[in-house]
Amino acid sequence: MLRIVFMGTPDFAQKSLEAVYEAGHKIEAVVTNTDKPKGRGMKLIPSPVKQYAVEKGLKVLQPAKVRNNEEFLNEIKQINPDVICVVAYGKILPKELLDIPSKGCINVHGSLLPQYRGAAPIQWAVLNGDKKTGITTMYMDVGMDTGDMILKEEVEIGDNETTGELWDRLSDVGAKLLVKTLDLIEKGTAPREKQGEDFTLAPMLDKEMAKIDWNAKTAEEIKNLVRGLNPIMGAYSFIDGKKIKFWKVENLNNKNLIEKFPELAEYEYKMRDIEPGTVLFSDAKDGLFIKANEGIIRVLEMQAENAKRMSTSDFLRGNSIEVGKIFE
Repeated sequence: MLRIVFMGTPDFAQKSLEAVYEAGHKIEAVVTNTDKPKGRGMKLIPSPVKQYAVEKGLKVLQPAKVRNNEEFLNEIKQINPDVICVVAYGKILPKELLDIPSKGCINVHGSLLPQYRGAAPIQWAVLNGDKKTGITTMYMDVGMDTGDMILKEEVEIGDNETTGELWDRLSDVGAKLLVKTLDLIEKGTAPREKQGEDFTLAPMLDKEMAKIDWNAKTAEEIKNLVRGLNPIMGAYSFIDGKKIKFWKVENLNNKNLIEKFPELAEYEYKMRDIEPGTVLFSDAKDGLFIKANEGIIRVLEMQAENAKRMSTSDFLRGNSIEVGKIFE
């Protein structure tokens, strides 16, 4: 079995740590981010990786930084691991650290490299409406996700799948693929494939992108924005000065709308003249329908400010959104 230092932070990484532990490799240390304050009491909460490591009695290291940290580097050198496994750790590793393990630093990345190099590959695959993505294991180098690839596994993305749902599925895929990768490294048969130059980037998300631009985005793009930001921050829009978050929506066309509301058939020709963002229907029984470019958005789950997210039916029982009003 290999002697391993594992570096990771969120639940995505915890699945990989668990898989490596269950596979019987000797985990000499677990490196994770420092505990973060959360909740009203700002209580320090350990990362999912730390929680699992403590449960299993593994040594935990939580350096505030890894660059220019001689104490931390010396500790890893003393451990002298065969492999360092890095899964969603959250910090860029310096060359001095990458050079320590005899068999290299291995990363589990949430895309089919060289597509979506960067911090948010899973989110961007959903935001862009991709039909497939996957996991790549790779040897790390000083570049951002530019190292030689080892193994890949492709998965399909559901039409209505959210980032959160895809995140959970890929965490399981990544955990299994990491164990396979370590088996090959231990046997000395792990492949190395250079990445091509046809790459794309997946930068960190920012809060500004969450505001829905009804004029610039099509109905399909709005749907992808909503599911891509679920559960991270939620896409939002304003109506009557009030901020409303959308957590789940459907993309319909005029035909779908007329099937539900046959009385609209004689007015279909007027639909193209209605301003995007306009509320077409709004009641607790039939739901909330909003005009968009190249389609109609039916809102299925939403949230008012300082309130819980809920089904649109429940929302409209306690909140009035008038037909003809425009989301901005």
